[in-house]
Amino acid sequence: MRLTILISATILVGAVSGAQAAEKGKPLDDAQCKATWTVVSPNGAAISKDKPVPSIIDWTMVDSNKDATIDANEFKAGCAAGWIAPAS
Repeated sequence: MRLTILISATILVGAVSGAQAAEKGKPLDDAQCKATWTVVSPNGAAISKDKPVPSIIDWTMVDSNKDATIDANEFKAGCAAGWIAPAS
């Protein structure tokens, strides 16, 4: 019985740790953020969720109003919070 409980607990811990969100990066300063925004949205328009953007570490953390787009203000907040990686 104890072995069954121990095995179940081990499986549960493994499942929970595997479901964690992406880790935040280092916050970007204003210049880095602006340069990255220019790369991911050259015309300054909001980014749609269906467009892959490698610089966005965790879409759900950046899309604050949950409208499936990220505008310049959300992007800037994401930069400050560490959810945007510099464009390469």
